[in-house]
Amino acid sequence: MRIFLTGATGFIGTAISAQLIAAGHEVVGLTRSQQGAEVLAAAGIEPFYGDIADVDSLRRGAMDSDGVIHTAFNHDFSAFIANCEMDRQAIIAMAEALSDTQRPLLITSGVGLGSSGAGIIAVENHFNYQHVNPRKASELAGIEAAEMGVNVSVIRLSQVHTPQKQGLITPLIELARQKGVSAYIDEGLNRWSAVHLSDAARLYVLALNANIPGSRYHAVAEEGITMRTIAETIGHVINVPMVSLNASDAGEHFGWLSKFVAQDMSASGAQTQQQLAWRPEGPDLISDLEKISR
Repeated sequence: MRIFLTGATGFIGTAISAQLIAAGHEVVGLTRSQQGAEVLAAAGIEPFYGDIADVDSLRRGAMDSDGVIHTAFNHDFSAFIANCEMDRQAIIAMAEALSDTQRPLLITSGVGLGSSGAGIIAVENHFNYQHVNPRKASELAGIEAAEMGVNVSVIRLSQVHTPQKQGLITPLIELARQKGVSAYIDEGLNRWSAVHLSDAARLYVLALNANIPGSRYHAVAEEGITMRTIAETIGHVINVPMVSLNASDAGEHFGWLSKFVAQDMSASGAQTQQQLAWRPEGPDLISDLEKISR
């Protein structure tokens, strides 16, 4: 299949493209720059010039493909709501190009949207329309796409990690370096789920090959690691003390991260593993955190 991949030069997209090529697919990667095009070409990927903010380019890329995997997202969290709306528009644009075909559209979301309430573990067959996370716009766009006759599925990501990068934990590490302490809120019992990059990339390819319209999958290898454990590991590795903060002090200390640090983002991947015979094999989160540079 000829797969149009957004985010092709990114952390997750790079790993997905390697898995797609290994599986015999042809990959067309979205890029904004000549430098990005050169990186893609060197990896055996056909560059396609465009941008997630340029919906016409997304329509063209999707139109000239046998399927789309959408992983691109603007991670400037100072404009998070606007970026979630941008993602909604991007999904709708690509859906318009795929409408009334059986060509698959795999979109990306977060596992928290599968939780029915605070502290309740997220599951694949639930979508919380009332969730406070603006990223729900992506899944709402997916629902709209399905109503347009598009063969759409959702991959919900947990904290995707390697020793070099660990989702939202990466800025937590940088904050701990800046502040000189590794902090958590109250008792730090809220949990974050996690998955190794290699396992997440493999899941996208399995979902593409399964081609089951309307599916939701969780890229989850570990259902939940407490924030206290994460903070303790960060503190140990970069040699700063661990501290507990009151919720009222979270905003001042964590800044934009305060929206996430207090959330429970535990999630199950049991249904995904059963449906796709997906078995995570990569290292666990703490093992990767223990390898970060001091």
